[in-house]
Amino acid sequence: MRGPDLRPAVFLDRDGTIIEDRGHLSRTEDVAFFPDTLEALRKLQQAFLLFIVTNQSGVAQGLIGLEDVARVNAHLLAKLTEADVHITDVYVCPHRRADGCVCVKPNRYFLDRAAAEHGVDLERSFAVGDHFHDVELAANAGGRGVFVRTGHGESHVHELPAGTVVAAGIGEAADWILEHAS
Repeated sequence: MRGPDLRPAVFLDRDGTIIEDRGHLSRTEDVAFFPDTLEALRKLQQAFLLFIVTNQSGVAQGLIGLEDVARVNAHLLAKLTEADVHITDVYVCPHRRADGCVCVKPNRYFLDRAAAEHGVDLERSFAVGDHFHDVELAANAGGRGVFVRTGHGESHVHELPAGTVVAAGIGEAADWILEHAS
C-alpha cells in the first residue's frame, strides 16, 4: 500500500534488538536497553513511525503469561516515553513457531495491521532484528530489513543470505536506515 498520506515505519524486534535478550521476561526490572537504543530511536522517529513486533513463544510454552508480556511492554513504553521516544503500537505473537499461526514473524500479519490501522507505507518501511525472520518480515511486506549482531544476532550471522544488511546494533541500523530511506 503506497500513497501520499501514508508514512514509512520501522518495525523493531524487542528482545536482542532494542533491549538485552534476557530470556522470557516476566519482571520489569530485567528490562535493559542497549546503550545506543534511545538515541537511535529518537533519530528514527523524526522520519518514521516506530512499532515493536515481538514473538513471545514463552506464553505458548507456559513459561510466562500474557499479563507478564503486557507488564514488561508497558514498562518498556513508559521508559521510552520518558526518553521522548514514541512507539505507535506494539504487536505481540504469543505462539510457538511450530503452531503455524498467522502472526508469527516472518508472516506480514502485524505489518498489514499497522498499514490499515496507522496508515503505514510498507514499501518505504524497514524491519530490524537479531533473527533472519525479522529481515524476512520486511521483505514479505515489500520493505527492507536490517539484521543486528546484538542479542542472538552474532550466533546467526553466518546463516544469512548474501546481500543481507548487517549492523553491529540498533545505532548502526538506524544510521543505515536514515541513509537509505526514500
